[in-house]
Amino acid sequence: MTNVSGLLKKFRESQLFWPLVAWALIMIFNAIVEPGFFELGIIDDPVYGKHLYGNLIDVFKNGAPLMLVALGMTLVIATGGVDLSVGAVIAISAAMGAVLINPALGNELITNDILTKDATNTPLLLIILADLAAGTLCGLWNGLLVSRARIQPMVATLILMVAGRGIAQLITNGQIMTIYYTPYFWFGNGYILGLPASIYIVALIFILAWILVRKTSIGLFIESVGINSKSSFYSGINEKNIKLMAYAFCGFCAAIAGLILSSYVHSADGNNNGLNYELDAILAVVMGGTLMTGGRFSLLASVIGAVVIWTFNITIYTLGVPANELLAAKAVLVMIVIFLYSDYSRRLMNRIFERKGSQHGTAN
Repeated sequence: MTNVSGLLKKFRESQLFWPLVAWALIMIFNAIVEPGFFELGIIDDPVYGKHLYGNLIDVFKNGAPLMLVALGMTLVIATGGVDLSVGAVIAISAAMGAVLINPALGNELITNDILTKDATNTPLLLIILADLAAGTLCGLWNGLLVSRARIQPMVATLILMVAGRGIAQLITNGQIMTIYYTPYFWFGNGYILGLPASIYIVALIFILAWILVRKTSIGLFIESVGINSKSSFYSGINEKNIKLMAYAFCGFCAAIAGLILSSYVHSADGNNNGLNYELDAILAVVMGGTLMTGGRFSLLASVIGAVVIWTFNITIYTLGVPANELLAAKAVLVMIVIFLYSDYSRRLMNRIFERKGSQHGTAN
């Protein structure tokens, strides 16, 4: 019994506890109010073959870009920073891919015969590399401002947050560029073994990031810089490079998110691609237990936080709440998260578990 209590206490104190509790509560709500939320089916798509569909699949498929951005944001926040530009970076990445694919650029008229063909002179691999390079360069820019210019992270990334969508508009010449290139659509709409391809992309990036921060000393360096950057510097850690790496990785993750999003919607819109993703990513990371002041972090907890947010979104849509009221509903989720992570809530949970533990001890 002591071992079970010890394991429960360890799990309760881990960063996975609250995100899983929040997800479980939303699932319980769906089970009571909307049991059809859990229905799954198989569809035989003429392009992508047989695959699963349903609300649960949509949670992971539509939430994949946010999971990726949350992974990058986790490392940035763990260093004591924040990246407000990830939504704009998504738009820049999407615009870069679209302008390389679309055969009609700038003010040139896009005719119907062009739109009905998979016409592009750019190899798919080059398109992908250009997407990723654009986002990573944006991350490096933010990292240089924060680590070398010593500008406050919120101010430094606010620059690209404001200018980034203008850059995306310049790339597409102010147009919403429709993409007609079937191989490109696979990243947001394809399936592998019946599951969305985007889930596998998230899993791959997560594994690579986890190996980087948990199987090397980089994770320890990131936490050290987040807790006290000056002490880290005097300990021999190059805190400038650690911050630069974190922001570059965040830009890289946002670029992949832009690739998936533009692939999914078949277009690049400088105004709307990645809109409000920076706020959702910060919420996902905070929900995963990473403090805004930096320090200890959990990549898995941040991913679960992103899953919670998209489960909440799909639940709201399933209940018939209009999309323009989603932000108001999400405000309720934010308030609940703030309450759960408050000191009062933690003390209350400790008292409840300690009381239960003493009762079990008395009974034995």
